[in-house]
Amino acid sequence: MTACNRREILRTAALAGAGYFVSGTLRSRADENRGRSPNEKLNIALVGCGGRARGNLEGVASENIVAVCDVDDARAADTYKEYPKARKFRDFRNLFDAMHGEIDAVVVSTPDHTHAHPSLMAMGLGKHCYCEKPLAHTVREARLMAEAAKAKNLATQMGTQIHAEGNYRRVVELVQAGAVGPVREVHVWSAAKYTAGDPPKEYPPAPETLDWDRWLGPAPYRPYHPAYAPFAWRNWWDFGCGTLGDFGCHYGDLAFWALGLRHPTTIEAEGPPVHPAGTPAWLVVRYTYPARGSMPPVALTWYDGGRRPGFLAEKKIPAWESAVLFVGDEGMLLADYGRRVLLPKEKYADYRPPAPTIPDSIGHHREWLVACKTGSPTTCNFDYSGALTEAVLLGAVAYRVGKKLEWDAANLRATNCPEAEPFVQGVYREGWVV
Repeated sequence: MTACNRREILRTAALAGAGYFVSGTLRSRADENRGRSPNEKLNIALVGCGGRARGNLEGVASENIVAVCDVDDARAADTYKEYPKARKFRDFRNLFDAMHGEIDAVVVSTPDHTHAHPSLMAMGLGKHCYCEKPLAHTVREARLMAEAAKAKNLATQMGTQIHAEGNYRRVVELVQAGAVGPVREVHVWSAAKYTAGDPPKEYPPAPETLDWDRWLGPAPYRPYHPAYAPFAWRNWWDFGCGTLGDFGCHYGDLAFWALGLRHPTTIEAEGPPVHPAGTPAWLVVRYTYPARGSMPPVALTWYDGGRRPGFLAEKKIPAWESAVLFVGDEGMLLADYGRRVLLPKEKYADYRPPAPTIPDSIGHHREWLVACKTGSPTTCNFDYSGALTEAVLLGAVAYRVGKKLEWDAANLRATNCPEAEPFVQGVYREGWVV
């Protein structure tokens, strides 16, 4: 895409469906927030306020919740009751149309396929943005979100909450201090499984509390079925990206952070026969990353649905259900959310870890709130988390096309695989623009 096309896409995304002119005053609202006291309260809008959104709501409840938007009145009922003064909407476009001058920041907690549209519209209006993971549903959406945040100088954060915990920080310090030597190989696995077969053939009526058409948003139309919403949408390509889409951003985050990864150069995947509608029961994805400064090239392999590296038993590595294994020239480091161990244990029996160099987090949501007010950095901003999301989604692209991708990150294309283009770019219902 040319720079001109990207600018036009961002402009269109900001205005799609809203029908208003974004004035210079509104464009600069985010900059006006910088320099505020951390004790001042932000005016926050929630796009999605039931289910997982309740966890995000708890994280930002110290601020003024001025607007709530959800397509399902039943799932949003507790939030509606808790915040009776907040204005209620079913369509985020109507929310931004009515309240764009009253909002400082937006929290997006919807299914994956509707992450990019409200986020891009909010950022186009100069609103700080917190978005659940994965950042987007397509590679191109993730790139556009990162570009929009940078262009507007906004405070952003992706919902990889485990990034704020102390164990991840200590693992990053060990790797970067050379505890296992140069790392050339990483294995990342999750025991979770999101999968589906053929779409339903009989369709009950949608609940009266649910606006099904708005829930679908940019996705191709199909009748409502509880196999899709509210809980199982990750099982379907049109809405999610299976296990990889859910846990790839959590566990892959540790490898990205510790090794300073950005964009892979090749991506290759294997799994069961590709289903056009449902995500696979298991997946193995192999990524190659180039050297970064003094760090050597890295081969990173992802496993899910019960698959794990074959050498775990051979090398007597603890068989943790979900984990990240750094394989260095001098040893190995195994970690999950709350544990870490240097291997082989006998070699590291007397090892003294480096003194902590990464400060403890003030809290994942708190970090973003303070950044909105003061301009301080966030650790999962859309530049960092956008690259992470792109890599995760590329694993699904490689699997769906059945070919090893030679990836040109600068131009968002697989140079050897034009058939990957629709999966990279995305296909949308009429009336939805990104």
